[in-house]
Amino acid sequence: MGTVQKLVCVKQVKQEVPEEWDETMPLPGDIIEGFYNCESDIHADKFFVPTKAKSELSSQLAKISSQHIEVIWVKVRRGDATLKLRARVVVERLSMLQRKYSIRADTDDRHVAVIGDLTSDQCTELQEMSRSLVNVDYKGYNKRGAKYDWKMKVGKYLPDQRCTVISSILFMPMQGEYCTEATTARCMAWFSAAVSSGVPLVFVNIQTERTVITSEKGNLTAGKEMSWSRQQQNQATTVQIVQCIRLWLMPGVAEVSLELVPQKGEVRFGLDIKRTEEGFICIYSVAKGSPAERAGIGRLHEEAYASGCLLVMSRLQGKSLMPSQADITGLIHCCDHVEIRDTLASAIDQMERVQLHVMAWSNQARPTTPNTNAVGAAILLPRPL
Repeated sequence: MGTVQKLVCVKQVKQEVPEEWDETMPLPGDIIEGFYNCESDIHADKFFVPTKAKSELSSQLAKISSQHIEVIWVKVRRGDATLKLRARVVVERLSMLQRKYSIRADTDDRHVAVIGDLTSDQCTELQEMSRSLVNVDYKGYNKRGAKYDWKMKVGKYLPDQRCTVISSILFMPMQGEYCTEATTARCMAWFSAAVSSGVPLVFVNIQTERTVITSEKGNLTAGKEMSWSRQQQNQATTVQIVQCIRLWLMPGVAEVSLELVPQKGEVRFGLDIKRTEEGFICIYSVAKGSPAERAGIGRLHEEAYASGCLLVMSRLQGKSLMPSQADITGLIHCCDHVEIRDTLASAIDQMERVQLHVMAWSNQARPTTPNTNAVGAAILLPRPL
């Protein structure tokens, strides 16, 4: 097998405010072809110093730093264009005896480039992310505000006003995933496995989404912003913006709302639950004569089993029970079924009613239990103009 060619590339920047990036700065995905060691770029081509590897570039930048040269011109390839960027050399201390050198934007001290040896595909993926950040088209028709009766619409079109009808789960790239295709593959494997196990999910959409990951002394935190002053205080902290995959789905072809009403002397609602491998909470048995059976859950459980489906809880007391995230370590963030049991136990102790949503499946008989509402895919289908 041939060796994959690596390019000297900006793999991330440490500035934590992407809104302040612009095309004059080194951006993730920029392929560094070399630099000019001079103040002006008018006759810079004859001073061009090519670079083929990160270590070579760091060594060259070290020499420039020792000469106290303030500004250099960096030649980068961004898509089909070749650009010249004004930059300054910065030193990052690894220890008292070892240093590494990089570049920062001439116009912004915070905008420090992290350089690496990446493949052409990895550079292209990073360039797409950068392009979506800095190439914002503000042109369009003038906009005006229009009043909207949100309260009335929510009350009319959502039988349960806490039910959002649609759900999503965010898949973060694991170590070694430099392109969205790998993360997307894991996302769809999870979805297919859930459906194959009997969870009646309905695919809605899939999209890329940027998330900030902070690394502090070896610990990774996603989605948490960190002030620049704190980063300066802790040299071990870096900020990286990664491309994630968000999967939008519906919890079944509809969500069926059921109410469990305890009677005097009853000590449990009468349903047993477990968590699937993909992180869903399903009902696997219903006690005879219990509040759960009176609410119609027993019949739904039998129908689901006969149809090859699981009877999956989507909400409890209006709160979602859906998995919400697959993090960078591969862990699925889902509801603790022990806490759900405790919630049900507390409600029965107080003799309180409990509202429960379950996922409906294709060809399911329409629920006939009083005070039962369902909202789902059929309501969301667009009508022709």
